[in-house]
Amino acid sequence: MNKRKLIQHHKWFGLLISFFLLMFCISGILLNHRQLISDINVSRTLLPSRYEYRQWNGGLMRGTLPFDSHILIYGASGMFLADSTATQIADFNDGLPKGADYRQIRNVTTVGGSAKQLFAVSPFALYRFGMRGKWHTVQLPLVDQDERLTDIASHGDTLVVLSRSHAYVAVPPYKQFGCVALPAPPDYKDRATAFRTIWLLHSGELFGFAGKLVVDAIGVVLIILILTGIAFFCLRTTKHRWQSKGRTMKHTLRWHDLVGRKTIVATLFICITGWCLRPPVMVALALTKVPTLPFTTLKSQNAWHDKLRLLRYDAVMGDWLLSTSEGFYSLGCDINAPRPQHIASAPPQNVMGLNVWQQREDGMWLCGSFSGMHVWNRRTGSSVDYFTGKPSPKKQGAPFGNKAIAGYSADFRSAVEHSGTNGEGTKKSVTEVVTDYYEGTAKIAQPERLRHLPMSLWNVALEVHTCRIYMHNTATYVFIFVFGIAAVWCLWTGLKLKR
Repeated sequence: MNKRKLIQHHKWFGLLISFFLLMFCISGILLNHRQLISDINVSRTLLPSRYEYRQWNGGLMRGTLPFDSHILIYGASGMFLADSTATQIADFNDGLPKGADYRQIRNVTTVGGSAKQLFAVSPFALYRFGMRGKWHTVQLPLVDQDERLTDIASHGDTLVVLSRSHAYVAVPPYKQFGCVALPAPPDYKDRATAFRTIWLLHSGELFGFAGKLVVDAIGVVLIILILTGIAFFCLRTTKHRWQSKGRTMKHTLRWHDLVGRKTIVATLFICITGWCLRPPVMVALALTKVPTLPFTTLKSQNAWHDKLRLLRYDAVMGDWLLSTSEGFYSLGCDINAPRPQHIASAPPQNVMGLNVWQQREDGMWLCGSFSGMHVWNRRTGSSVDYFTGKPSPKKQGAPFGNKAIAGYSADFRSAVEHSGTNGEGTKKSVTEVVTDYYEGTAKIAQPERLRHLPMSLWNVALEVHTCRIYMHNTATYVFIFVFGIAAVWCLWTGLKLKR
């Protein structure tokens, strides 16, 4: 390719991708420092209308729990108290931090004897409902101050809080938590998915906080390249002439060229690894296991480092169940002396984990994720699709299926009464509520005041970084695939021009 074509390719590809690349850089830097921006909210009135909550979509209703003659609804934007038919719904967030990140409630549970105590968990904190009818933050002895909490579960008088790497157990009066050492399972191999390795490389987290700062610096470099490139284009195309225009153009081009050549390896690395984290390459990486890299955060003495997702107690089988990024495990009957055993007959698990994991009265387990929902029979080791009744596939689910399950409840009663079957007069039937991430549910009405609950700045940055804020989720797969190729080509033509 001759020089003229190289110039045209570098210029027009650069101009076409400049806005999106700038947004990638800014949002990426914000994503790398979640705790610093966790208190900052963004009004949904400033976002596209599809980000408004309608019919409990978007994870607004993740689950429910009967509490004090009410039904407690929890999800992505806090907690609410409803009556048995969900006709009256009131706010139940008094005492929680104002930051939307702190109100992403993962699970709620009660524990204790006759005087039940109520606990809730978000990625950043454990909360206890108590004095003056308010929520209070409970301090946990976290092994790693940056680890995120994922779940909370109880059985008898035992309360267990799960993070992405550890389990913390407490008994009455639930003021002190102890970290339980989860031993490696018998089939443990020191390996991680290629997707996770690339993910941590792209963010720099693979090498700790210092790695994040290096990636932030690369983001700043790309911002400089974008701004100097646009500035040179504008200077060159303007018809107005002034005395220092030529000198300004020369210095702008010099800095653009110098910074670009010196950092070409780093900028290409960021672009290529980011491109790999979206389909179709993402799917192949998620299914591929690779040895963990030495001298990195993945190389940990904890076999469960960043792999734990959900924890439940099976009242029928009498053991604790653990959902991880590696599959399902039984921990035995004693959570303080766990003996992890892999469950090979478990239903397929979405790469992003479960959103619903609940045991029905008949002992069956409901396993819902963005790939759909399955009914799992542990006794027979079989599972069927919740909606069709057909046998569940054996392979791991796609990132998004026909049904993106975000929540479930069987605690509400229908508003229409019907005759009892045994002379019991009238009673209200149980209404199963399954919430879809996009469509929500039409079975219970959502109060209008919840439509514009704020979104955390970190989540907004995530929507920008994945391009979902510009287009529908499925469209981003094609867009980012094409965009990544264009970005690499733009950087490469710039290097070739100088040579």
